[in-house]
Amino acid sequence: MDLIERTIELARANVEQGGRPFACIIAKDGEPFVEAVNLVAQTHDPTAHAEICAIRDGSRKLQSEHFTGYEFYILAHPCPMCLAAMYYCSPDRVVFITQRDDYSKFYVDDRKYFTLNNFYAEVSKPWQERTMPMAYEPRPSAIEVYQRWQELNGK
Repeated sequence: MDLIERTIELARANVEQGGRPFACIIAKDGEPFVEAVNLVAQTHDPTAHAEICAIRDGSRKLQSEHFTGYEFYILAHPCPMCLAAMYYCSPDRVVFITQRDDYSKFYVDDRKYFTLNNFYAEVSKPWQERTMPMAYEPRPSAIEVYQRWQELNGK
């Protein structure tokens, strides 16, 4: 099976059904394990990107958050949220089919605090300099939560 063509087919079908033009396949040994599309428009869930949906489904099937031995096929270079999620689940490889420069004249998804063009720069700023207002309000009792986790998990 041509996993790149299948990813394109999934995204195209999602667009035809009112969804956004993104899809993800998680594969093992060249065979699809999980297929997902971007469901943001359908669910009104801003985290329902194709990669996140695929990771959620795949994690349930694997009963693990680790995707060692798997590959991701995605229609577009991942946004920071999806990229971070893929770092967490550690696939062997991520294959993306388009870059933002390729599709930006046809699809724009700018938001209040970022545009697709400045998203990576915005995320890499110190928290005090980000466009989205953030405040640091430390409490010693919060650290106790992590201490308790360490006690219970021996790490």
